[in-house]
Amino acid sequence: MSPADMPSPDLTPVGSSAEAPASPGSAAPITVVLADDHKVVRSGLRVLLQSDGRFEVLGEAGSVAGTIDTVLACRPRVLVLDLNMGGESSLEAIPRLRSVVPETQIVVLTMQENPGFARAALRSGAVGYVLKDAADGELMDAVLLAADGRTYLNPQLGALLAAQPEADTRPDNLSPREIEVLKLIALGHTNGEIASSLFLSVRTVESHRAHIQQKVGVTTRAELVTYARDRGLLD
Repeated sequence: MSPADMPSPDLTPVGSSAEAPASPGSAAPITVVLADDHKVVRSGLRVLLQSDGRFEVLGEAGSVAGTIDTVLACRPRVLVLDLNMGGESSLEAIPRLRSVVPETQIVVLTMQENPGFARAALRSGAVGYVLKDAADGELMDAVLLAADGRTYLNPQLGALLAAQPEADTRPDNLSPREIEVLKLIALGHTNGEIASSLFLSVRTVESHRAHIQQKVGVTTRAELVTYARDRGLLD
């Protein structure tokens, strides 16, 4: 099933009639892992959440691979995940995390205001999407809702998603995975590095590369780099 065919999730924006679930004083705190490639951001988030008795931060990670390892080790109720860490997209890791640690709900915390990223994150399996310039209470609300299995989306982005139906702007009918592989090829990564980054086998990466070359009509890495740059895939 393609992302465009998947149903849109039920969203709970700020200011709606839905309220965050109550958290009795005697209840166990919601366990959280923080994933962001900036240590100062993680430190600030830790202070924010642990200043509220409803949350307990179990661990931190600064890379996509480190996030997966930390979540597997800690198995928190909620993962607060940056969308881009060290130049790597976290989107590809969301379905894997949801598969191997289904009890962990994922809230994306990002600077990306493009509603397309919000749509992709939610369809990948995240249940929350919060902007980094939001008020502190917004992140807490999102974590509370996520722990209860409910979805949160920044209200402005929710309005944009409702007003702008998704358009298929993929060049030359490339699949989302092929575009991801193409970007990494154009950035100079080897097949082995791409396989490790996207949790694929080298043979699968080679197959994607062959399909990309066939679809776009090129044969060399230099031509692939030019193709990706000309279509704005490296912006």
